[in-house]
Formats: sequence, C-alpha cells, structure tokens
Amino acid sequence: MLAGAMIAPLLLTATACEGDSMDGRRPEGTAGDPAVLTARPGAAAPGPTRKPGVHALGVAETRDAIVFLPESLATDAPVPLLVALHGAGGDAQGGLSVLRAAAEQLGIAIFAPASRGTTWDAMRGRFGPDTDVINRALEEIFSFVPVDPERIGVAGFSDGASYALGLGLANGDLFRKVLAFSPGFVPAGPQIGRPAIFIAHGTKDTVLPIDATSRRVVPALERQGYEVVYREFDGPHTVPSAIAVEAALWLDWTPTP
Repeated sequence: MLAGAMIAPLLLTATACEGDSMDGRRPEGTAGDPAVLTARPGAAAPGPTRKPGVHALGVAETRDAIVFLPESLATDAPVPLLVALHGAGGDAQGGLSVLRAAAEQLGIAIFAPASRGTTWDAMRGRFGPDTDVINRALEEIFSFVPVDPERIGVAGFSDGASYALGLGLANGDLFRKVLAFSPGFVPAGPQIGRPAIFIAHGTKDTVLPIDATSRRVVPALERQGYEVVYREFDGPHTVPSAIAVEAALWLDWTPTP
C-alpha cells in the first residue's frame, strides 16, 4: 500500500525548509513553487449562491472535486471552509465522509478534491497536478461562497493526512488550521506561516504504525515551533466519530450568532 511505503522518508521530510517564514509572509523563491496555492477568498456577496447539498465543481473531466454546503451554513455572513483530503485509493466522497456530520452540526463548508492518481502527488515525490486542481477548485468556490479568510483549514486521513500537513505548512497564510488523522510523514516543501495543527492516531494502526509515524512527526513539528494538539486512541487505521467531533470542535468555528 502506498501509505505504508512512505514511512521511511519521515524524518527527512519533517525537517524545516531553509528560508521558511513564521509570520505568514511568503519567503523569496516560493513564487511558482507547485506546493504554494494562489487562490484567495474575495469580496463575494453575502450568502452562498448555490443551494445546500453536494455540488460538483467542474474543474476536472474525471475525478472531479466537490463542495458540500450544509443546511446549517450561515446565509448572512462569511463562512468557514475546510478542505478534506481522502486516503490512498479514495475519492472526493471519501474525503467528505470523515467530517461531513461534524460540518453539518457546526455550519462548515467542506471542499473535497480527488487526487489525479491513486494517491496524492507528493506521496510519489513532489507536488504538482493535484495542487493545480485544488487551486482551480478553490478559485471556483471563492467565486460563489463568501469564505471567511480567518476560518480556512485543511484536513485529511492517512495519505490525505500526510498531504494535509505538507499543503498546510506550505500555505499557512491561507490555512489557519490543519487536521491530520493517522498521517505517515510530512512531504517536503516550503513552510509559510505557523498554522495550528491537530493530529490523531490509533495505537493499533497496522497500516501506518504509530511509533514510526505520528510519534515522530509530532515532536519534529513541535521542535520547529508549531502548536500541535495530539491525540492517541485505542484503535486501528480509522477515524472514530468521537475523534472527528473533537477535531471539528477544536477548530473553534462555531456558527456566527
């Protein structure tokens, strides 16, 4: 399985990149880096212009990205947005499923892309075609959903968790929060800003064993100055509903009164 094969590079890819930026300013040389996203929320009209539900974004001929707008989403103010990344062999619906219930409860829009291959590009060595699709999909979402720039995050499970860490650290000026459920490693890339991080991992995980992954990733991130909330649970390679709810509450993105 691709996820398990990526354990070995962990300590190399979890080290700080030279010239990183802790204050959110983009370091020189990151312009054009395939890990760096350029899409940003604009001055969209109050309230999404599409009805609640799951909408295809039309940014790819196959394995299109989707956005989920829950019934509980605010209609008169900017809204929070969470990017949800599936595991190896998954698809957009798989990414959405992990946090859909919590998003409905808390009024959070979910954007779920799909990798171009069986897993995300950086799992195979470098960022590229997947970040291109993610960037175009974000531009589309920002055109019809008034997203709050202070409440944008990225989440993922398994390979998606590793990708969320790499993408989140490379775009800390866009993603303020990162959720990683059972990650394997941190893909190499630029580090911009200091997003807050939530990591959870099962102690009985046989796909990405915890001793070789999160128990190394978390201390490495903390040494680099990241604020990390870390949860271990008695279970296998999965995301228990209680962990998903705790992570969603940790975002502190409750609906605006």
